[in-house]
Amino acid sequence: MDEDIKMLANNTVDKIYRKIKRVYSSDFHRLGSNVGIGADGTTTKYIDKVAEDVALKYLKKSSTKVNILSEEAGFVDQGGKYTFVLDPVDGTRNAYRGIPFFSVSLGVGNKTMSDVEYGIVKNVASGDVFVAEKDHGSFLNNTPIMVPDMPGREMLSSLSLGKNINKKTMCLAKKGVVRSLGSASLEMCMVALGGLDYYVVGQEFLRVTDIAASTLILREAKGFVTNIAGVDLEMPLNLDERTSVVAACNQDLIDEIVSC
Repeated sequence: MDEDIKMLANNTVDKIYRKIKRVYSSDFHRLGSNVGIGADGTTTKYIDKVAEDVALKYLKKSSTKVNILSEEAGFVDQGGKYTFVLDPVDGTRNAYRGIPFFSVSLGVGNKTMSDVEYGIVKNVASGDVFVAEKDHGSFLNNTPIMVPDMPGREMLSSLSLGKNINKKTMCLAKKGVVRSLGSASLEMCMVALGGLDYYVVGQEFLRVTDIAASTLILREAKGFVTNIAGVDLEMPLNLDERTSVVAACNQDLIDEIVSC
């Protein structure tokens, strides 16, 4: 991928990260306030708005033109070759509740998830950065990462529970040790790192903006990403579709989860 595009992507994530850090210290009491309805039809929180605005302002001024797909603004056509698939705050509820597990997520692609060529997920609380480039591997803070060959003896998973639970996730909740962490991009990166053995969202819930970057990161770390039926995950780069997700370190574990 063109180095100018990668630099622009990294600078965009850094701009968002710095803005979130500033509003966290100055306007924390406002972070969870409702400020409108996003292009995806859901309520926009103050933290989502300020994070997205700084990205849009920066990208619209850039001499390197890219299109933008984001949950609040929708698709912004700037005549670019690439589209930045952006979730400025993945884990919004964690962010405004003060739970230190949320991220900035940015994938760079054209039309579908399978042609995403570059992805960045930055943990806002820790500052850790996961990066992947298609066919060039995945990295955490510039150090290569790869999923383990086999899951742990006592498996540790993260499941989407609450209103998104279904029979399959109820079955999985009885196995091993379970967490529900609230940031899809970071949870998938934890699978890529080996911190989690698998991550499951059983309902058709996630949009491509949530997982475009982390899907590439996990696949480049030699992990597997499917939907709840076990079909390799693929989505167009738009806000119209939602998906379930099964992310795991190997195909045998995917098969076991799907058959639960």
